Amino acid sequence: MRAFAELLDRLSLTSSRNAKLTMVRDYLRDTPDPDRGWALAALTGELSFDAVKPAFIRKAVEARMDAQLFAWSYDYVGDLAEAVSLVWPARLGANREPDLSEVIEGLKSATRAEAQGRIEAWLDALPQARERWALLKLVTGGLRVGLSARLAKQAVADLGDVPVAELEELWHALRPPYEDLFAWLEGRSEKPSSENPARFRPVMLAQAIDEAVDFAKLDPADYAAEWKWDGIRVQAAHEGGVRRLYTRTGDDISRTFPDILDALDDQGVIDGELLVIRDGKVAPFADLQQRLNRKTVDAKLMAAHPAAIRAYDLLQDGPDDTRSLPLTARRKRLEAFVARQASPRIDLSPMQPFETWADLAALRANPPAGDPQIAEGLMLKRWDAAYLAGRPKGPWFKWKRDPFLVDAVLMYAQRGHGKRSSYYSDYTFGVWIQDAMGQRSLTPVGKAYFGFTDEELLQIDKFVRDNTLERFGPVRSVRAEPHHGLVFEVAFEGLQRSTRHKSGVAMRFPRISRIRWDKPPGEADEIEALERLLVQMEGR
Repeated sequence: MRAFAELLDRLSLTSSRNAKLTMVRDYLRDTPDPDRGWALAALTGELSFDAVKPAFIRKAVEARMDAQLFAWSYDYVGDLAEAVSLVWPARLGANREPDLSEVIEGLKSATRAEAQGRIEAWLDALPQARERWALLKLVTGGLRVGLSARLAKQAVADLGDVPVAELEELWHALRPPYEDLFAWLEGRSEKPSSENPARFRPVMLAQAIDEAVDFAKLDPADYAAEWKWDGIRVQAAHEGGVRRLYTRTGDDISRTFPDILDALDDQGVIDGELLVIRDGKVAPFADLQQRLNRKTVDAKLMAAHPAAIRAYDLLQDGPDDTRSLPLTARRKRLEAFVARQASPRIDLSPMQPFETWADLAALRANPPAGDPQIAEGLMLKRWDAAYLAGRPKGPWFKWKRDPFLVDAVLMYAQRGHGKRSSYYSDYTFGVWIQDAMGQRSLTPVGKAYFGFTDEELLQIDKFVRDNTLERFGPVRSVRAEPHHGLVFEVAFEGLQRSTRHKSGVAMRFPRISRIRWDKPPGEADEIEALERLLVQMEGR
């Protein structure tokens, strides 16, 4: 556990991508099997322990110390694993420190009744807070060390000097602790087979276009344009009688969308956007959310929220791998493939004709009626580009619509997690609303925890501490009056009606655009501004 704890600690304190890659690669090179394989599984999110719940951890620590004292400690630290690791009152006579593989194998075989006892014994045996913190992060499944699954895979690929795309082709055929993978990378055995039917293919991603720089370098004749639909990117595979549906990160969501898989008649692999399409029209993203993150769905839910794929690309056409073909050739094969499907659950994302960048800018600013009104923006793709894994610069660009803006008043603040656990960095903000008597009050409309610099975070944190009115556990209510308070300019991608929010509306992807130190809170926006925008969006 010591080496794994040191790795997590160093990753959490390092911002450099290359430094993180070096740390993970060195750890994997120097750590023996099976510990390094289990560590890789944890870093890529492939581990979960059904027998362990965060409530167990809290119950265990409160059994050993005053519950109120722990509550104050947790409130101050802001992170459960970190708070418990710092205050854990170990009992004398503990056994030796556990290995990483011992912890994982012990929890995989433990019942819920056994899990808490094993975790307590391990906490007693670990002498340092850092190791206890690593153990708790591991068992609760939230590492939060600033390392994506793909970056961890890149470190593994670097270990064997192979392309990360080649590793990703194998990934769904591999199982922790990946001893066959490491044996291949170190030249001790043959390459593991990737020929499992309906496997996941690494996806191609787009770069955000820099309007001030990129357009001057690009020729519009070299690019195709299509709408960037507002759903989730998926990959649907049908091979050897096996059908699967993946997210762009490779998560298998087949059980949640059996209606999509039933619609995939021909054998092949398509890349597209998962949407809810009702009566021939794309529904808002909120409708799709009703079906996401469910283990199973019933016929009633599928009928109320009919899912569909709007196809972007074709990665496999029957026995043919089409990824090396240029977009022009893939597009022709995609059109034929979609035409052969007998279900309206799979349709084609249409290309948008344009001649100049000015034409495309006008289309983006004023999309025609129908589905384009709900799109996030546009995608640009080179006609001669192959389908390349990762995010290469040049072949694909995304040009999202300009966000909506609203001036809102800070109402509540909460401490963040990880490196931000000592700062009030998560904010709830609201707009003004009038009652029948003409009295104005604030109603919350959204939450955001990014969009500001570290320097601005320190300024906001000081404002929160200096203007706290009440505390509700880790949350502080902040003074917000017409002539005293803090105004945020909030950027967001869209609005939807919500019965869970007091204001009746919910924002999509809100973020702090800038801090309006210059604006009195009384001049912030009113709820009518959001309602007018919502009516406008629904009218589309």
